[in-house]
Amino acid sequence: MIRQILRQGRDERSANAPKLSAVERAPIRWLDPPPGPWTVERAYAYCEEFARAHTESYPVASRFVPPEVRPHLVALYAFARSADDFADEPEYEGRRLEALDRWEEALRRCSHGEADHPVFVALADTIEKRDLAIPPLEDMLTAFRMDLDVKRYATISALRGYTARSAEPVGRLLLALFGYRDAELVRYADEMSTALQLTNFWQDVAGDAARDRIYIPAEDLHFFGVTEADVKALKPDKALRDLIRFEVARTRALYEKGRPLLDKLHRDLRLELTLIWLVGTTILDKIEAADYDVFTQRPAIRRRDQAVIMARAAKEWATHLDLKALKALWP
Repeated sequence: MIRQILRQGRDERSANAPKLSAVERAPIRWLDPPPGPWTVERAYAYCEEFARAHTESYPVASRFVPPEVRPHLVALYAFARSADDFADEPEYEGRRLEALDRWEEALRRCSHGEADHPVFVALADTIEKRDLAIPPLEDMLTAFRMDLDVKRYATISALRGYTARSAEPVGRLLLALFGYRDAELVRYADEMSTALQLTNFWQDVAGDAARDRIYIPAEDLHFFGVTEADVKALKPDKALRDLIRFEVARTRALYEKGRPLLDKLHRDLRLELTLIWLVGTTILDKIEAADYDVFTQRPAIRRRDQAVIMARAAKEWATHLDLKALKALWP
């Protein structure tokens, strides 16, 4: 899943943003929107409406993102989250591949200046103005297709082959969106992006198992003497807890490998990624506090956790900012 990186927090959007008509807003039809023509301004408004319809936990596109970047970040979110929905949401059952094929064709047309879907009208403008590459967007669609067919990974190397297409492109696009293109920063972003996705996997072990998806590498299951049946039984015995402890430790190491990225960014992106980093590591903390039981309860960020995270972020990077302003990062 890609949604753990491109999360949409609540923000203060411009009062001058164009309003969608009742026909355009009700219902919001992501795959088949109302017919155009769509201006760039109204296309961005459509992406904003999409973002408002999806409540998320990771605070991206907050009020602290520069106003000139925020619409472009929302356009990327609309592209990625829509494709994620096609691969995961029940309403697309039976037509997932068709939806992803249509999304890929829309991306191809967008790259040739032929966009007509509002998400791609906005995305085309974002690609041009922020000089974004097309291959990372294509890689994400490849990962979504993998989700339709690949439900097991034999080794951690195989799993990272998946995250190289699903998580890493998002981190790279986010850096490029803010004008960061240094290869060293990209390496750090790859580690952080992968850590975020692995965190999501361990957070959702029970839900994924119910959908017959097991992201825990088979080599790890074997080493700890755990079977797929044990995972699906959702009974956290010692072997299962030891297995999750190992995965959490591996993921913490990736967060630490990506941590130098935060020190090398300017204020425009530093606070946002600091908050994301803190959310991800806090989820690991909660898994640890639950004695690695992700089978009978799903670790999640609660209101009290948000307050602690915001205070830590303010202390580390923005001590002069009002915590009430930081609170606007979450719904």
